[in-house]
Amino acid sequence: MSDMRRAAQEGSPAGTSVEREAATRPPGDPPPRLTIGVDVGGTKTAAGVVDEHGAIIRDARRETPATSPSEIIAAIGDLVEELRGDHEVEAIGVGAAGFVDAKRSTVLFAPNLAWREEPLRAEIEKLTGLSTVVENDANAAAWAEFQFGAAHDVDDMILLTVGTGLGGGLVLAGELYRGAFGVGGEVGHLRAVPNGHLCGCGNKGCWEQYASGSALVREAREFARSSPPQASCLLELAGGRADRIEGPMVTKAAADGDGPSRELLEDLGRWLGEGIATLAAVLDPAVVVVGGGVSEAGDLLLDPARKAFARQLTARGHRPVLEIRRAMLGNEAGIIGAADLARRR
Repeated sequence: MSDMRRAAQEGSPAGTSVEREAATRPPGDPPPRLTIGVDVGGTKTAAGVVDEHGAIIRDARRETPATSPSEIIAAIGDLVEELRGDHEVEAIGVGAAGFVDAKRSTVLFAPNLAWREEPLRAEIEKLTGLSTVVENDANAAAWAEFQFGAAHDVDDMILLTVGTGLGGGLVLAGELYRGAFGVGGEVGHLRAVPNGHLCGCGNKGCWEQYASGSALVREAREFARSSPPQASCLLELAGGRADRIEGPMVTKAAADGDGPSRELLEDLGRWLGEGIATLAAVLDPAVVVVGGGVSEAGDLLLDPARKAFARQLTARGHRPVLEIRRAMLGNEAGIIGAADLARRR
């Protein structure tokens, strides 16, 4: 939770949430329009009551029963009932890690959840009685960063979530871009290397195989196996075992000044920046926001990305140059974006 939101909650008067909201509203102001945002991940489902300014008033979490569609829906229903207990909410937005149809109703396919042609909107509306919108999770996060976060000052932006994979969300001319069939924005599956590393999508050489947390871990472990003396810092963090090296260890070692770990992040940043140059040639956004777990590396990742982007940008020196910014809303972006999209339906 951001410091601003935490301060807003911790500084509220005592009493129920409804009483606190009433106590902090100027006399005569209408009550806030509240919606619930739900972010369904492979292991955790997080939800929150969100106001029209993107502030999370209350949140809750559950384990995701990933192998059972009915149990996932029941978990979402439990979260909604818990959160609406002392709040007047008008709608629900659900961010799902998968392909969502153009009507924002059905999850066509989710790689880490047992959703196949799942009529999620109808099921949740039946369970809760509340109007519901279903959106791809990266799209929801992009919308949050566009409305309330790092790209609030532009009309054209791309969010890249550099985590286990490489997710993407596009806002063009102030509108969330979904494509003709609702599944646009899957930029992580642009082909970067012909016949390259096998991707989880079944193709080879996808961008996310070179610009993601999984790629960082793969390269770090291979480096530690082939050059143990040079990887001593990483191996120490991993208890001496290359197969236990994880992305946060690389970030920590790099922040502590370990040269090889910095080179690993620089290489990842290069792949990221070169891909951003390709996106700029097609979409010409004003800002690219980088989020996801690997973005915790900050400028150790983003500065190499900016340099690689500048080297690869078509017509460089003769055109305006986009900004590459770090995301502001962190893990809350999916909740905030889904809730705001539900409000605007």
